[in-house]
Amino acid sequence: MPREVDIVGAGITPFGKRRDMSLRSLAADAMTSAIDDAGLTPADIGLLVFGNAMAGVLTGQEMIRGQVAATEAGLAAIPVLNVENACTSSSSAVHVALAAIRSGMYDTVLVCGAEKMTGLPTRTVLDAMTSGADIERIPEVTRELTGGADKVESFFMAVYSQMTRAYQARSGATADDLADVAVKNSAHGALNPNAQYRRALSREEVLGSRPVAPPLTTLMCSPIADGAAALVLRAADLDNSERAPVRVRACVLGSGVPGADSPAIPLERRTAQAAYAQAGVGPEDLDVVEVHDAASPNELIMYEELGLCGVGEGPKLLASGATALGGRVPVNPDGGLVSRGHPVGATGCAQLVELVTQLRGRAGGRQVPGARIGLAENAGGYLHPDPAACTVTILERSGA
Repeated sequence: MPREVDIVGAGITPFGKRRDMSLRSLAADAMTSAIDDAGLTPADIGLLVFGNAMAGVLTGQEMIRGQVAATEAGLAAIPVLNVENACTSSSSAVHVALAAIRSGMYDTVLVCGAEKMTGLPTRTVLDAMTSGADIERIPEVTRELTGGADKVESFFMAVYSQMTRAYQARSGATADDLADVAVKNSAHGALNPNAQYRRALSREEVLGSRPVAPPLTTLMCSPIADGAAALVLRAADLDNSERAPVRVRACVLGSGVPGADSPAIPLERRTAQAAYAQAGVGPEDLDVVEVHDAASPNELIMYEELGLCGVGEGPKLLASGATALGGRVPVNPDGGLVSRGHPVGATGCAQLVELVTQLRGRAGGRQVPGARIGLAENAGGYLHPDPAACTVTILERSGA
């Protein structure tokens, strides 16, 4: 039987424009915090799996990004694997870490996701993000997304714009519904000391902000950010902590299929269904959820793909208050990508750090009372019509 795996340590930096911090220093801070939180030392770590998406394009640092960060954190000589998988880079790194422990090759693995995106022209960063799509198909896909335009301000926001318009057509979601996702998550982010934006917004502010790719406005779109998050995973038979462990019940990584060959069921739903089957739970068992809301309306779509509600019922679920703090299944209690920030390579780990914090009962003013089972959905890249990758992870607080 595969070994059970617990998350025994979690660390995260504040997200935002960290002009005083490099990629390696951000990563080092998160890794040191996670190791300390686990009550371990660097000598206890058998492997580092490092997730980063864009350093090679933005800074030229290819190939050994994790080794450079490990040296900064006092982890030199520890075996390092580097994982690059678009926005799912660090959740994919968790997938790799689980395989390493379950195989019996390693007992304790440190996972870190980090990204440094600020300090460069916005155009440079947006172009780097576009490398998460099939470069040869971008002109063709752009024309299809926009109805003929050759260029857009942000390729990925054009993708989310098309997805949003299609969702509105089939669900009846209004502009107010789209804005209300950002309003909800801004209220959550205001309670998160590590969030990039910590001010609750009104519907009028969200709708009145600058249009990016209609119907998306600036305040519905995730910002450019710097940050890092880290986790310590350990074989459950070695975890001698006195606190209730956070067990990894499932971690499923899926890849998209482009063009006419893409299945009728979207990648996120396929991946979530596999994760539910692996964990032996269903959407009705979830207490807290993190979804990849790179654009706020995507949260409405994910309600349905994850089975939190029926098809076309996302706006109704949002309006009921069920996905807000105090509701039946709070979604993005840390503010999500739009308010917490989206340093691409760090996002997958950041979602899991939030779930661990919630399941331990340490989330302060944003705590979901009695949270026991949490799910994170993290998608990235684009193959049209599927994302390039999606990871769905389910965690459970074990014990009393």
